[in-house]
Amino acid sequence: SVPSVCNVKLRRMNSPVERKLVDRLDSVPRDAWVDMRLARTFMQYALASLHSSVLVTAVIVVLLYDSVDSFELGIWTLAAAGIAVLRYAVIFVFRRKLVGASGPPLTAFMARWAWAWCAAGVIWGASMFVFFLRAPAYDQFVGIMVLVAMPAFAVGTFSANLRAFYGYVDGLAVTVLAALAWQLGESGINGQMLPANTTTAGMLALALIYWPTVRLSGQRFYDVQRANLELEFDNHALVTSLKAKTRSALDAVAVKNRFIASAAHDLRQPVHALSLYASWLVAEPELVAQIAPKIFRSTRAVNDMFDSLFDFAGLENAVLQPNIQSVDLSTLLQDLELQYAPVALERQLQLRVRVVPGLRVRSDPVLLKRLVGNLLSNALKNTVSGGALLAVRLRRSAVYIEVWDTGVGVARENQQAIFQEFYRIPQPGTDEGFGLGLAIVSGLSRALGHPVDMRS
Repeated sequence: SVPSVCNVKLRRMNSPVERKLVDRLDSVPRDAWVDMRLARTFMQYALASLHSSVLVTAVIVVLLYDSVDSFELGIWTLAAAGIAVLRYAVIFVFRRKLVGASGPPLTAFMARWAWAWCAAGVIWGASMFVFFLRAPAYDQFVGIMVLVAMPAFAVGTFSANLRAFYGYVDGLAVTVLAALAWQLGESGINGQMLPANTTTAGMLALALIYWPTVRLSGQRFYDVQRANLELEFDNHALVTSLKAKTRSALDAVAVKNRFIASAAHDLRQPVHALSLYASWLVAEPELVAQIAPKIFRSTRAVNDMFDSLFDFAGLENAVLQPNIQSVDLSTLLQDLELQYAPVALERQLQLRVRVVPGLRVRSDPVLLKRLVGNLLSNALKNTVSGGALLAVRLRRSAVYIEVWDTGVGVARENQQAIFQEFYRIPQPGTDEGFGLGLAIVSGLSRALGHPVDMRS
């Protein structure tokens, strides 16, 4: 004989509850997921914008090289190059370490380095001190157009991170306004009333109008991006839920089909036997002593089939509502010993029970009794010689109810399938049954939260 064992794991009363946080995209809250996606979008566009900024810097330097003070141009070029390198470093660190991060680490990183974009805006605005009213008119026009385009460009590239966007736009605008105001003040001190002063004052007024307009556009663009991502998250959750429900519905249909097919097959044989025995009894009533036991066995087979079907149907339809309470485990197992001792005696098997006196667990006493009873019944049905052992073992914070038997065993490839409904192992030495006993065990295990495993 080959020994087999099934374990039912329960928690002892007052045992600690373990919790494990898993930080994955599918498990983070919606706001954290949206912030993560916005950060990734910001860094993606910031890199492309930085490439463009480097090229524009080179063009500005070449354009102004022969027409402005070389020292001032050199200082500005070094500052622009330095802030560009810093921003490249920030983007590199993000893509290397934080591209999949969410929550406080990501928020802290984005807040810590937002000043780099503010510094970039200040440096670009400071170019006004280098070329405004100092370079030829055409070169001034190109420089001013670049400064006008940059805030508009920032709406699409930096608005995914409002802190960096506002810092960039505000730094650029404040520096440009300071350059224009400084130029007007210098002209006033010198007593110069040039036509250019009127133009400078007009540019100052336009900048004051353009600045809040760009800020408002960036805010609205950010709101649109955030709303779209929240909608994407909700749609993903909805699709996942629908897929799960569809899968459950298809599984239920498959179970129903197997249920009907197996029930029809399993009922046909005992019902057909009953018909034959009844016809035989009508034809030869003097054989009642021989036919009556056969009719009784066929009737019992039909009743067992219906009991199993009703139990399984109740589990599948979620009729059971566990009533979790304190359960005296030793008393429960002793009741099972009294119930199944006659079954073991009838099959000429030994049934031994080992309990821990006074041991209490948290469970539903009725459902737990059915769960262990099905395991014990299955062990006795599929054991030809030897017997079964029902025992309790204590391991750290858990209690294990173990059912050992000396039956024919279960091959490794069948050890998962036997817990499916209507599955029966086609090998000698196993009870015919209906293939529902262990499926009921599996359903009760899920309902009670008591994991069941086996070894053979």
